Amino acid sequence: MSHKSLGMLAGAGSAALLAAALTFQFIGYAPCELCILQRWPHLAAAVIAALMAVLGWKRWLAALGLIAAATAFGLAVYHAGVEMKLWLGPQHCSGGVSGLAGMSTQDLMAALEKAPVVRCDDVSWQLFGISMAGWNAICSAILVALWAACLRGRKRVFGTV
Repeated sequence: MSHKSLGMLAGAGSAALLAAALTFQFIGYAPCELCILQRWPHLAAAVIAALMAVLGWKRWLAALGLIAAATAFGLAVYHAGVEMKLWLGPQHCSGGVSGLAGMSTQDLMAALEKAPVVRCDDVSWQLFGISMAGWNAICSAILVALWAACLRGRKRVFGTV
C-alpha cells in the first residue's frame, strides 16, 4: 500500500469515527463537552486526507495528519480516564457547580442554567466494557500508526518493494 493510500485510509478512518459519533447523537446519545471536543481532530484529519487526495503525498500533510490523530488519541485517553475516575475532568461538566455556599439564589440559578446537561464523567454507552471514549482511543491509536507509516514516505509500506 502506498504512503498516499495510508494517509487517505487514516483520513477515512477519522471520517468514519466522526460519522459514528454523529449517528450516536442522532439516535439519542447526547454528547458531553469532551465528546464534542474529540470530534475536531478527526474532522481535521479527514480534511487533511482529502487535501492529500488532491495535492498528492506531501510530508507536511502527513505530519499534520499525524498531529491530528495524536491529538484525537490524547483527548480520547483523557476522556476515558475521566469516565473511569482516574483523574478529574473539567469542573463544569464533571462535578457540577462549585462554590454553592457563597452564591445568591440568582447566581445559583444562572450557574445551573449554564451547566451542561450531559456529564463528562458518566458513561452513556459501552461495548465489551469499553466506553465510546475508550473505543475512540483504541481507534485513534490505530490511526496514529497509519499516519506515522504515511509520514515515513516509503513507496510501499506493506509487501515487497
